[in-house]
Amino acid sequence: MDGKITHKALYNILGVNKEGCKEIGMYISESEGANFWLQVLTDLNDRGLKDILIACTDNLRGFTDAILSVFPKAQVQLCIVHQIRNSLKYIASKDQKEFMRDLKLVYRATSKEVAEDNLLGLEEK
Repeated sequence: MDGKITHKALYNILGVNKEGCKEIGMYISESEGANFWLQVLTDLNDRGLKDILIACTDNLRGFTDAILSVFPKAQVQLCIVHQIRNSLKYIASKDQKEFMRDLKLVYRATSKEVAEDNLLGLEEK
């Protein structure tokens, strides 16, 4: 490459099959976008992937549409880490530690009812 440095991103895809075994795919690209992911999803489909039960994404614009165009039965949800990051931008920096402590009570709850109670307490706070 004549001493030139190039930047590329490596994207890892983690899937869990019906038997509970993890399957990993890796793709390299110069940029991320819905078209890139559409190519990846099409490749996975061409390689034998029949369906996706749940796709967890970072809410990249057009990503959900790309998923549903190849796997129309897929349920798409936003990654919990991204949901939390989005929540934090509405909290003053001095209050973020306390907010995160309270939010953990929601996500670590032992039942739906406990989680709902903790979420209500967080909302009231």
